[in-house]
Amino acid sequence: MADWMKKIPQAALDYLEGRRLDEVECIVSDLPGIARGKAVPAKKFADQSYFHLPDSIFYQTITGGWGEAAGDDGFIEKDMVLRPDWSTATAAPWTGDWTLQVIHDAYDIDDNPIEYSPRNVLKRVVDLYAKKGWKAVVAPEMEFYLVARNIDPAKPIEPMMGRSGRPAAARQAYSITAVDEFGPVIDDIYDFAEAQGIDIDGITQEGGAGQLEINLLHGDPVALADQVFYFKRLIREAAMRHDCYATFMAKPIGDEPGSAMHIHHSIVDIETGENIFSGPQGGDTDAFFHFIAGLQNHMPAAIPLIAPYVNSYRRYVRDHAAPINLEWARDNRTTGIRIPISKPIARRVENRLAGMDCNPYLAIAASLACGYLGMMEKERPDAQFKGDAYEGEEDIPRELGAALDIFDEAKDLHEVLGPDFARVYSIVKRTEYDEFLAVISPWEREHLLLNV
Repeated sequence: MADWMKKIPQAALDYLEGRRLDEVECIVSDLPGIARGKAVPAKKFADQSYFHLPDSIFYQTITGGWGEAAGDDGFIEKDMVLRPDWSTATAAPWTGDWTLQVIHDAYDIDDNPIEYSPRNVLKRVVDLYAKKGWKAVVAPEMEFYLVARNIDPAKPIEPMMGRSGRPAAARQAYSITAVDEFGPVIDDIYDFAEAQGIDIDGITQEGGAGQLEINLLHGDPVALADQVFYFKRLIREAAMRHDCYATFMAKPIGDEPGSAMHIHHSIVDIETGENIFSGPQGGDTDAFFHFIAGLQNHMPAAIPLIAPYVNSYRRYVRDHAAPINLEWARDNRTTGIRIPISKPIARRVENRLAGMDCNPYLAIAASLACGYLGMMEKERPDAQFKGDAYEGEEDIPRELGAALDIFDEAKDLHEVLGPDFARVYSIVKRTEYDEFLAVISPWEREHLLLNV
């Protein structure tokens, strides 16, 4: 066995047992969360300890365009050094041959982490916690839709046909029968996840037509972001096998609920192993309230990282299963910040604002960064909200341009995430926003063409 094979997780070794590895996909997440990289023959991969890609992959928009991410000395497209993180080696079980995927980390030629690589952004935030003697723990919940194949962007997205031969029905939240409608797709999702060594905590039917939720076990933020990054591709591949699409758009169908990536957070003292959100007698601690205050005070500036596209803001609709403000409460799903029912050892804070269209590295980094700033500033949150938070005031941006304006002014948040990352991210997102504004929508043609 090659030396590098001895470093990879057991699940990958089990997948290859008795088989010959054909290919290795060397990948890195770009800003939208798309896997970029190279597929190389296994023999060639065994002979290399790194490979190069241009840093311009982090300036690319979701449409394939390019942000004008030039510095004061102009933009020079430089090669990055991509090194494998062996702990991320995992199967690509949908491929026609025996293939592994390996996530790589991005460095410059002087061995400094590339600041605008999303995985490095999250590592930077996690390291800030570690320097304070804390270990961040997260658990993401992934919502998505299984929809009919849509090869004409001009046509609305429709629910997929279920096992019964009828379109997926809405308003069947938590229905086991509804989950059974997608049985063949879900079976492949489970099989692929098992091959990749990913533990699924559960699958449920959500409120939308063909909308499902998958929960992952809590753990290290970088490892969980890796799993979400892998999982999006896994779910898409499972759906394609059954003549349907999986979509992670925040709002794919106008009259259906949007899809979120709720993020649960707790913070553990590295030395004692205790949850710092709970005191010796099980009560709420100052750190618990400071973390909530950080989300309330800084999340408006971080919205472009958890709602990164124009479509993201269509999800924030009053009375439609998505938050419209940053109120907090216990066991109240109408608030943007929810404290789930739990024992003191498992006390956690749930951020319900992130859409499933986010880059998981950046969304988790943004949420943890806001909580970190709150614990540094030691401010108290607003009083716990009582009642239906949809009756409260909206206090988050409602469109991408306004959100980016707030983000650009948030220098304290930039220092946590990385100033160079903040610069590049804003440029790329403003480029995408300009690309969107250049497109005339069907609504404009229908209502303005002959009426104004």
